[in-house]
Amino acid sequence: MSPLQWPHMEAEKPSEEASASAGKVGKPPLPMLALTALGVVFGDLATSPLYSLQTAFGDQGITPQRDNILGLLSLVLWALLLMVTGKYVCFVMRADNDGEGGMMALTALARGAVQRGRRVRWVVVMAGLLGVALFFGDSVITPAISVLSAVEGLHLAAPGLKHYVLPIAVVILIALFVLEKRGSALVGSLFGPVMGLWLLAIAALGVHAIIHHPEVFAAISPQYAVLYLLHNGFRGFASLGAVVLVLTGAEALYADIGHFGARPIRIAWLGLALPALVLNYFGQGALLLDQPQAAGNPFYHMVPHALLYPMIVLAACATVIASQAVISGTYSMVRQGIQLGFLPRARVLHTSSGVEGQIYMPTINVLLLIAVLGAALGFRSAQHLAGAYGIAVSGTMLLTSLLMLVVARCKWKWGLPRLIAFAAVFVVIDAAFVAANTLKIVDGGWFPLALAAVAMLLMTTWWRGRILLQAQIHAEGEKLDEFVARVRADPPPQRVQATAVFLTGDTRWVPQALLHNLRCNQVLHERNLILHVEGLDTPRAGEREACKLERLGGGFWRVEMRFGFAEEPDVPARLAKLGLDPTAEPDKLVYFLGRDEVVPDDKRKMMRWRKALFAYFVRNATPATTYFHIPPRQLVEIGARVEF
Repeated sequence: MSPLQWPHMEAEKPSEEASASAGKVGKPPLPMLALTALGVVFGDLATSPLYSLQTAFGDQGITPQRDNILGLLSLVLWALLLMVTGKYVCFVMRADNDGEGGMMALTALARGAVQRGRRVRWVVVMAGLLGVALFFGDSVITPAISVLSAVEGLHLAAPGLKHYVLPIAVVILIALFVLEKRGSALVGSLFGPVMGLWLLAIAALGVHAIIHHPEVFAAISPQYAVLYLLHNGFRGFASLGAVVLVLTGAEALYADIGHFGARPIRIAWLGLALPALVLNYFGQGALLLDQPQAAGNPFYHMVPHALLYPMIVLAACATVIASQAVISGTYSMVRQGIQLGFLPRARVLHTSSGVEGQIYMPTINVLLLIAVLGAALGFRSAQHLAGAYGIAVSGTMLLTSLLMLVVARCKWKWGLPRLIAFAAVFVVIDAAFVAANTLKIVDGGWFPLALAAVAMLLMTTWWRGRILLQAQIHAEGEKLDEFVARVRADPPPQRVQATAVFLTGDTRWVPQALLHNLRCNQVLHERNLILHVEGLDTPRAGEREACKLERLGGGFWRVEMRFGFAEEPDVPARLAKLGLDPTAEPDKLVYFLGRDEVVPDDKRKMMRWRKALFAYFVRNATPATTYFHIPPRQLVEIGARVEF
């Protein structure tokens, strides 16, 4: 019997023609993918010119005179070339996990690459979770700083509206989150063209300013960056905390390769995004050579007065798109964390029937809205938020580089010279950015660190709690093989002419729901499926690993079902593909689930307050039946009290 078949029936297989046509359907042409990627991938990077240079001159008291301007521009240019183009486009995007990217995917890839050493695997997982936690902090600050920086153009257009900037920004943010459920469906039809228009507009502004001071192109030489750091000493080093802001959103290049592929993203970056950003930054530098007093907001000072209001509107649209893309990325990251077992289950809604990965998570949306509004109202301006922004970005980039070293060594089999060369360039630069941003902890850097600490606490508590809970349940349980042998040897209890599916965390043990049902009701179904659903470190389960069926005898089957972290865990649909016996039609199955009441005890395996937190998660997590798409009418839940 094939492991992918149900006894007595053969699994249905798609015809070769159907498979071939399925492979061709739904993949847009390369230019369309590149245009779509502009809106989804580059929103954060493309809106960085709104606040990056003004932060560089404002935070550390760097005087906007010629050498400093050229030095900062040189740092910006080479940061974009080395870190975005060199590190992410050339190296990190190669580390796709079966086509998927992002910190969760990289963590899973690195964990799988480490073949030996339980402690090393633990360190890899902790580093990945810390990167994910910092990404969550980034996803809170990005909408707040982007929208605030766009609306702050009203300072120049109408100084009397200065006091309305924050209320307008708050209204835009609330509208963004309220419409989030429908907003993700606009990706591809609206976001790409609008972001393309934004990039062309900022490039044109840069060219207009550069025409008056073409000598700004001298900053292409890296000697200006070196001289800037040497001349300004500690202040120059501290200003790296502002330079890193031009890299915000670089992680999106890697995170979104699962939606677009690497080639469209590379084309969009090298063909439009990178040239437009460089021209705009150099245009701001050219403006400052002529008007040093414009350092407080060089971007909007570069805009002709007649175009100021249209540019503010376009900037607001661009920042909303950037924010929406980051929020959608957070949803994807959370779903991956749930599938990999690091986060409690949460409700997931699909907002597009034609675009893979477009999801909406109501609970996460509300939590993000509260945090983003707290950031906007607490810091009140883009410049104040910029101090909090850099440490989340630089920390995530450093952890990405470290995990890349693990993948390069254990999976790609890089030799020591290549590893040292990679670390000497990218790890050293990332570490310098992190060190510079630690100077801003008091000035706001504590905020993303606090968010990351909370996220890290939640993930590690859920991960550790699940392990302890399963161990406690197994300590009071019975091995499945021994149970089946006992049932076959002893006179069987009353049998019901039906098929029962018992969900369990480990198919080696008898599910508690089965034991309780047998003990209390003295009844056993004729056919019993002991089903375990497992998340994989890969995006999608292969045909051979998607479902494994083992006949144990006595009317029992062990079923192991696996879903990748990018898949929808639809258990009934997967069971239907097995080819069920006619007497066990999918809509006639009865699903049994143990709904345990978790009560903290005084044992020292985990601090009691963390146990209480885990118990809260268990009570409030989306039920497994909802998450696995099990029909409520076919569900029987049996509760028990478990102390751990």
